[in-house]
Amino acid sequence: ISLSERERERERERERKKERERERERQNEKEMEKELTIEKKNKKKRDRQREKFVK
Repeated sequence: ISLSERERERERERERKKERERERERQNEKEMEKELTIEKKNKKKRDRQREKFVK
């Protein structure tokens, strides 16, 4: 294997690594969004329950 081939291989490996990292970031953001949505729903439920209780 020539040096340049190894270099190219390393470069591809770095790119793949970056891509995996970006994918992980996207997944994390999706999870955060889900949790936020769920929390909002729960808060609405709690608020409604509280209103019923107060009345």
